[in-house]
Amino acid sequence: MLHALRTRLHGSVENRLDAAAQAFLADPRIKSPDFSQPPGEPSLTEPNSISWRIFKNPVTLFIGGVAAVFLELAEPRVRTGVWKHSNFRRDPVLRMKRTGMAAMVTVYGAQSEATRLIAHVRRMHDRVEGVTSSGAPYAANDPALLNWVQATAAFGFLQAHHVYVGELTAAERNRYYLESERSATLYGATGAPQSLEQQSRLFAEMLPLLEPSDIIFEFRNMMRRVQAFPPPAHIFQRTLVRAAIDILPTEIRVKTGLDERYGMRPFERQFVERAARRAERYLLRSSPAVQACRRLGLPDDYLYQAELIAQTAQAH
Repeated sequence: MLHALRTRLHGSVENRLDAAAQAFLADPRIKSPDFSQPPGEPSLTEPNSISWRIFKNPVTLFIGGVAAVFLELAEPRVRTGVWKHSNFRRDPVLRMKRTGMAAMVTVYGAQSEATRLIAHVRRMHDRVEGVTSSGAPYAANDPALLNWVQATAAFGFLQAHHVYVGELTAAERNRYYLESERSATLYGATGAPQSLEQQSRLFAEMLPLLEPSDIIFEFRNMMRRVQAFPPPAHIFQRTLVRAAIDILPTEIRVKTGLDERYGMRPFERQFVERAARRAERYLLRSSPAVQACRRLGLPDDYLYQAELIAQTAQAH
């Protein structure tokens, strides 16, 4: 009886979270594809990939996405392109929703949908070019800048999951970088990292180019203030922003001025880990991850079974 009660309560929480997520993400300004269609069409990555496991967790996706933006804004050419040619300052939540949807399509969407969206993004980027305040030219489709953007996103999502959900082996993290090669190439990031070693090398090469900026702190304040999560989760948003800063490489935090004052307080780490690990267990049936499983004829809980199998394998 106790087990049945717990099961009902768990299902009730899942249903409420699923409904809240649907209501929050529903936005007429964003085209959301049907991830369950067309039946049988594969994605750019396989269902047994590390990417499919990582991208199903909404808590670490937010943390990793915010961390990635901090890293992007540290590069002056990328920062100028983002700040001058997007609506980030006017409507950061809309920009995050669009970016998040693009990530979901890239990972879970049917190949035809993913390649169509990526081609659209490339066409939009063709119009983004200019000169920074120091006179450095930039273009959004410059492969060098695309490599940095791809690397920061890959790092942010992976590191958030690795730190707050559970450690991934070096082999799993290397596999994750390899999995993103196809989509990165389609985006034009032809030199994006394909391993932990390449990721570390690129960060070291880029470090001299990174710099502090008031925009980095303006972004931090925006993400603490705007409602990026539906109520009542919004009250924990500031903690998640600090969690994003905490996973940034130490040398980049020093270079940009995001020192220990901006990271998590001691009592917050346990909260973030608990929230991230609970999010791993909640099956949101309308989520892109579950819809993609249905498209491929897999059970709704396929990714949750895979997670348990992977954790068991690590433990032994």
